[in-house]
Amino acid sequence: MSGRGFGRRDFLKTSAGLGALGLAAPYLWTSGQARAQSANDGFGVLAIGVRGRGGGVGLSAGSFGRLVAVCDIDTSSSEKFVEKLQKQQETQPEVYKDYRKALEQKDVDLVTIGTPDHWHTAILIAAMRAGKDVYCEKPMTLTIDEGKKICQTAKETGRVVQVGTQQRSEYNRMFLKAVAIARSGRLGKTLTATCSIGASPTGGPFDSADPPATLDWDFWLGQAPAVPYCPQRCHGNFRWWLEYSGGKMTDWGAHHVDIAQWAIGGENTGPVEIEGEGEFPQGREATLAMLTGKIPPGELANGYNTAVHFNIRLKFAGAGTIIVRHGPDNGVLIEGERGRIFVSRGKLTGAPVEEIEASENDTASLDQEVVRLYHGSEPTRHMENFINSVKARSTPVSDVFTHHRSVSSCHLANIAILLGRKLQWDPVAEDFVGDPEASSMVSRRQREPYGIG
Repeated sequence: MSGRGFGRRDFLKTSAGLGALGLAAPYLWTSGQARAQSANDGFGVLAIGVRGRGGGVGLSAGSFGRLVAVCDIDTSSSEKFVEKLQKQQETQPEVYKDYRKALEQKDVDLVTIGTPDHWHTAILIAAMRAGKDVYCEKPMTLTIDEGKKICQTAKETGRVVQVGTQQRSEYNRMFLKAVAIARSGRLGKTLTATCSIGASPTGGPFDSADPPATLDWDFWLGQAPAVPYCPQRCHGNFRWWLEYSGGKMTDWGAHHVDIAQWAIGGENTGPVEIEGEGEFPQGREATLAMLTGKIPPGELANGYNTAVHFNIRLKFAGAGTIIVRHGPDNGVLIEGERGRIFVSRGKLTGAPVEEIEASENDTASLDQEVVRLYHGSEPTRHMENFINSVKARSTPVSDVFTHHRSVSSCHLANIAILLGRKLQWDPVAEDFVGDPEASSMVSRRQREPYGIG
């Protein structure tokens, strides 16, 4: 069965109140719960970027059909992935280095994207335009402007896209429960969510080297400036270079800020004011000059350049405040005038949680609200939610529109500490107010011929 050809399912909005919890915020839910996809349904999957986490999501998607194609700019990664795949299916996939050729394969229904961050947008837009439904790893974008283009393409094509912020689905529903409690009013009307996401590493200067024969280095760089190869720039370490990612701000921030923004009711908007400070290993002014093209990358030491330590406050109009900092704990603290809770991948704690757990009625009400948050169905594995949404032609729990808003907050935080001043943001126009220099950082110059357009 092809993943194409379904009509888009309408959504219903509900704003039912929930007794003791006082849960009255409107949530979007589907009119029916799609059953889980099985291998016999035969979705054809193309996995693009199959090293590490990208390989994991590719194999997961392939378990709901079969992997018909694999694409990675480093052939050593694709070879290792195909070896693992042999334990999952008997048929061999076609192997590509160029995602554009891979997207031409006719039996591809679904695409997974697990490339470095600076390639997500170009591949995601191309896949949607090719008529594919997509599971894209987080953070979805390198810049705010990229997110706007993705949202426009999603509207134009009607494709189903799930972003890999799996905290919305997994970890024993703890994040979903935290969001439901926060939105219920139980903690108070005005909330502050503090996201502790860890410090970025320092390293360098690194020596340049010849790229391995298995890697097309120029293609790997893509839209980013042309620089000599060094092993520390690519594969897992790309996250610590602003040319390709945003450091911990967009790595863990894409998870925790997403939960925080959902919890305070700001998932469809953005902050109006951003202010904070950050420590950059090569200095704030030099890093800013490199990123904005005022000096070539070669004039900066060849080392990691994302913010190491940081503390940023994002104020939302009528929807509370989010604080993003490097420590001390990894998780999200949500507090108001009536109480506080803390949630991480290992625990959900706080007096309000204990009170709910002590009451059967409150526990049942919270469980019901979790289902509402999850678009009207029981939470499941994140990939399974994507597959169910593809079959139902419905919006998955981590859609491009809300993720664009949450990752934009991460980008805004990085821009604020790079510029070193308080910034005003218009979340409707999605532009800075009265600050041309800041506005110029909503997008970036892209190297030809790899620009997204």
